[in-house]
Amino acid sequence: MNRIDTWIRRRLKSHPLRAKSLIITIYGDSIAPHGGATSLRSLIRLVEPFKFTSRLVRTVAYRLTQDDWLEAERIGRTSFYRLTSSGRRWGEHCRAYTIPPATWDATWLLVLHLPGAGVDERNALKRQLQWEGFGVVAPGVLARPGGDANAANEILRNSGLASKATVLQARNLNGVTTQPLRDLAHACWRLDALAQHYRRFTRRYESLLEALRRDSVDPQRCFAVRTLLIHDFRRVVVHDPQLPEALLPTDWPGAAARELCRTLYWLILDSSERYLTATLETAQGPLPPAAPYLFERFGGLTRRAGTEALTGTRG
Repeated sequence: MNRIDTWIRRRLKSHPLRAKSLIITIYGDSIAPHGGATSLRSLIRLVEPFKFTSRLVRTVAYRLTQDDWLEAERIGRTSFYRLTSSGRRWGEHCRAYTIPPATWDATWLLVLHLPGAGVDERNALKRQLQWEGFGVVAPGVLARPGGDANAANEILRNSGLASKATVLQARNLNGVTTQPLRDLAHACWRLDALAQHYRRFTRRYESLLEALRRDSVDPQRCFAVRTLLIHDFRRVVVHDPQLPEALLPTDWPGAAARELCRTLYWLILDSSERYLTATLETAQGPLPPAAPYLFERFGGLTRRAGTEALTGTRG
């Protein structure tokens, strides 16, 4: 057993995977760029490295159709599962692949609850906004630095609360120091806990990078590593508001974790793509080529970055 096998085995043993959550990751990360659809039998083959039974995969696929993540189509004796429009947005816009802006114009987006929204409605809206990086700054007030007002308005429309909340834009007028804003960010977004998650991710995957530099890795193992990498990273990033540098602690570990993820992702991408092509089928036949946005993840990936990661050199 080589280092990669040992790493995968320890990862699966220390943090058992939930099949539904992992298959969401696989569809969003790997299948979405290739059209978002595959047959059930090839999906079962694809997840073999994770030891899921065919019965479990079938059950998960059915449940994801109930949740409006997938839609099913039967052609002859073969079932195919395709991402819905809401599921497709995960692969195209997941914040795990985005690079936080280097600069900030000191603007804020505010979402204010208006009278008339019930407790359950307010809590549901708060969860959705927190996934988009908003923090609770006062009762009934959520905020995030910068950001796209259209995204917040879309959340309000989709949740049916457009008439019970409003979106405002504000600007920081305190030009003396950012310390009060740093204190606010620390309190609203629980940055200490998030920093611990980033450090834990970095420790786990630094050892994997060393193993990849030493051992040859076949396409199936590369796919397994790619899936675990994004699965673990997105579970950290979902809690990250991606604040501008001006609001973060000076020793913030998020940037190093993201760079490590980016390096590993590109290092194993080509080989993992070969496994996908050899394993998956669609209703039209072989898997179509990947959409261009796959290669724009993490701010754009380069072959040189992967080569340097593999050799441990810098040009």
